[in-house]
Amino acid sequence: MSITSHSEVGKIKNIYIKRAEQAFISQEKVNAEWEKLNFLSQPNHNLALQEYASFEQAIQSVGAEIHYLPAEQNLSMDSIYCRDASIATDFGMIICRMGKMERNGEPTAEKMAFEKQGIKILGEIKSPGTVEGGDVAWLDRKTLAVGHTYRTNEAGIEQLRQLLEPHGVQILVSDLPHYKGESDVFHLMSILSPVSDDLAVVYSPLMPIKFRNELLHRGFRLVEVPDEEFESMGCNVLALEPNNCLMVAGNPITKKRLEEAGCIVTVYQGNEISVKGGGGPTCLTRPMERIV
Repeated sequence: MSITSHSEVGKIKNIYIKRAEQAFISQEKVNAEWEKLNFLSQPNHNLALQEYASFEQAIQSVGAEIHYLPAEQNLSMDSIYCRDASIATDFGMIICRMGKMERNGEPTAEKMAFEKQGIKILGEIKSPGTVEGGDVAWLDRKTLAVGHTYRTNEAGIEQLRQLLEPHGVQILVSDLPHYKGESDVFHLMSILSPVSDDLAVVYSPLMPIKFRNELLHRGFRLVEVPDEEFESMGCNVLALEPNNCLMVAGNPITKKRLEEAGCIVTVYQGNEISVKGGGGPTCLTRPMERIV
């Protein structure tokens, strides 16, 4: 047993989250921001708080030590999706630079929170590079998969290489399709969620053949998300520990397929905090360390 930041599937030891109360702040802020941030519809602030309480309880169920990002009036309600602003590594945090310009302040805010806790910073993504945390996923302790998307560009990926390859980490790039275009939130983790060392939830229709074949070559079994559950974030699944998953309610086929693959699956009502903003449980969390 060991502790590492280089896992998407080990038992969560400690984690940062940003509660809906600190991100959405008020119904007035929600009303002013949701359209320009490309939310599908207007969230209800009070319902969001209720949903988030249940979501947080699920994380607490595995004994994770939870740290809370503070409210920041200058940040948008998108800051609830705290994974995107940073990447946790065994060598320190990498502070991202957002591809969505309305979120530019989030990486600096997270950096300040980490430094306040004495957490080492390995490096920062600088202009013209962009990297969002939703575009990166650890396949194993030495391999970081990175999506080349509208949110994560070639300059940002090159900076990741410069930060991590000297430490023996391979950067495995997956070139993702245009799909719905530049304004849509489409990350690597929109189509990939590892849930154990040899099991991943995937949406194959949008997955590059080379990358999918690489997963198979590495011994991953694939839980396929059906077309009708992609937009409801059936593919966005958070491993609380190996084969113990958290996902948004409303994806019964994917849930059943996970259970048939040997997983325990907990669902949370996420219409306000997840579905409307396009951010599932992986997006809502910044896991720091896991037990493997």
